[in-house]
Amino acid sequence: MSKARHKDHDRRQQFTGAASSPRSRTPLLLLSAAGLILLSVVVLRLSTGSDPTPPSAVPSVAVAGAGADITMPASTFDDGQARFYRYTTASGRELRLFVMKSADGVVRAAFDACDVCYRERKGYRQDGDAMVCNNCGKAFPSNRINDVQGGCNPAPIERTIANGQVVLRAAALEQGSFYF
Repeated sequence: MSKARHKDHDRRQQFTGAASSPRSRTPLLLLSAAGLILLSVVVLRLSTGSDPTPPSAVPSVAVAGAGADITMPASTFDDGQARFYRYTTASGRELRLFVMKSADGVVRAAFDACDVCYRERKGYRQDGDAMVCNNCGKAFPSNRINDVQGGCNPAPIERTIANGQVVLRAAALEQGSFYF
């Protein structure tokens, strides 16, 4: 074979991959595998329903003085929107809670935490007429808040409605301080 034909033959082998060995393809295979793993992690993260938004980014309002009862107009919740609040206990611990009126017309109150996921401190978000755990993604119909407790249900807060006011007693709030 002449030198010109030999060079031409080498070039064809270079571009067709005929001369490449399995060893020369290893970096490409490793890079492809790493890309697939990364893509799988991203898809898994998105499909779990977890919300990376920290609870501190949820708009909330500080209510009452430290260790005092909370009183607010019941009409505040007529639109069915959950409203998030911060409450400071007599010992100075800040608690998070939400109050909303469910579709059945009952004003409900719960800590922004549950018995299962409270250690993650991610709380809940509203999705229509349900509250969704930001840690595990489970949704809870609003009409079950205060009626069902335990597990990943929002931890209920005893509340009363008197003279058009929602009243949350300091003693009931203090009982939930271990969540925070």
